Amino acid sequence: MKTQDFFYELDEKLIAQTPIEPRDHSRLLVYDKINDKISHKHFYDILDYLHKGDVLVINNTKVIPARLIGHKVGCTGNMEVFLLKRLDLNHYEVLVKPGRRIRAGAEIEFSSDLSCKVLEELDKGGRIVEFSVKNGTFESAIDKVGQMPLPPYIKEKLKDKDRYQTVYAKVAGSSAAPTAGLHFTTELLNKVREKGVQIEEVLLDVGLGTFRPVDEENIEDHKMHSERVYITEDTATRLNKAKSEGRRIIAVGTTSVRTLESFANENGVLGAGVQDTSIFIYPGYKFRFVDAMITNFHLPCSTLLMLVSAFVDREKILSIYNIATKEKYRFFSFGDAMFIY
Repeated sequence: MKTQDFFYELDEKLIAQTPIEPRDHSRLLVYDKINDKISHKHFYDILDYLHKGDVLVINNTKVIPARLIGHKVGCTGNMEVFLLKRLDLNHYEVLVKPGRRIRAGAEIEFSSDLSCKVLEELDKGGRIVEFSVKNGTFESAIDKVGQMPLPPYIKEKLKDKDRYQTVYAKVAGSSAAPTAGLHFTTELLNKVREKGVQIEEVLLDVGLGTFRPVDEENIEDHKMHSERVYITEDTATRLNKAKSEGRRIIAVGTTSVRTLESFANENGVLGAGVQDTSIFIYPGYKFRFVDAMITNFHLPCSTLLMLVSAFVDREKILSIYNIATKEKYRFFSFGDAMFIY
């Protein structure tokens, strides 16, 4: 299957530059797969589609200020280090710009308290670096100098950093937000619980695997970058019980989908623990655990669009996207949502 098979035309004016307020007032396109029916709603209407006994699975990762601007020791000019994946206490896998000027052995200063040394060069601008902190913790240091890692298609400055976090974000470690979850408010989640919907938390630290573009002509040749996923034993037990009872498992976002499908075995039973996943879901994939999903509208030719196409059908998803463009839905990270069941 070709990467270009997942291309669609999009007017740049439909790329959302700022989030909707309140969060749950974004629009919601609902697609009923069984009846092949599309409905146009608002996100707060999701309550009408969730039923007692359903299980809503959310990714509780928290975005860190992952974009660091500094300078190479002994040189002038800014350089960017983008945090991708924490390897241990002081070591990170990162992306650097400009890559040609940041080689192994280079030292980069971000402030009087924070610097890093490049230990290893990886493909496509990737590096392994070791951070040094003179005062305080690494977390406090990057909070002072780091910038929120908004996608490059967002040109507007974000006034409130919390709007690029879900209201249930807990575990710091992501380089991008699990954007389908941005539509939920605390009040809406309380109403979901009041309906008898079970809410379970999993973790995927969003990194390069989620947003790296597909450069290969054939999608089967694309290699996903690994990301950390985590499900507790108690969560897996509750989810397996719900699945065995025939209750719907509804994943909030493609990151929750990938987490659940990474831990599910061929019999549709979830494991638990911490692992790295490089799962790549595209048409032909047989879903093992997820029954429905909430997701945003994704970039053309992206792995996220391919995942949604695997859940429905490539031609059908592209036709739905065509309808969404005609209906002036807002696209990408701060855009509107879909509920597919």
